[in-house]
Amino acid sequence: MKKVIGSVLAALLLMVVGTGGFAEIIPAYGPGQIGYTAVVLCESLTIRQSPGSSSPAVGKLNYGARILVEPGNGGWGTCFLSDDVDAGPAGFVDESYLAIDPAWYRTESSTAVYAWNSTSAPKVGLLSRNTTLPILKQEGGWLLVSLRGAVGWIRQ
Repeated sequence: MKKVIGSVLAALLLMVVGTGGFAEIIPAYGPGQIGYTAVVLCESLTIRQSPGSSSPAVGKLNYGARILVEPGNGGWGTCFLSDDVDAGPAGFVDESYLAIDPAWYRTESSTAVYAWNSTSAPKVGLLSRNTTLPILKQEGGWLLVSLRGAVGWIRQ
């Protein structure tokens, strides 16, 4: 009987802390050879020729695009579309529309997203399995994540 109880407890522990968990937190990558990994948080982000909103556009990035960025220039980051040092920068992007070097949240099962950090808050979404989102903030046992131009809270 003792052996059966021990086996059941071990199986339950594996489900809670092992492979049966509800999510994976992928840590921030830190600086690379060229700047930091960043993700676009707005629907469309303009790449500009030089820092400043009046500078001519040289390209666009869509929500969720992952780029490399070197922060600076008064809130305008140097944008790289490749980790090839010889390719050079593509231009400049407004850093306020980026999550620079975020940690990431990846679901392992369906996950509810709430309007604020409480299970009594209205649900604003349901993430499917293997959804990966940038983490914007951690507060207690909650994560604030980006949801295609909006945000929501997920219980860790």
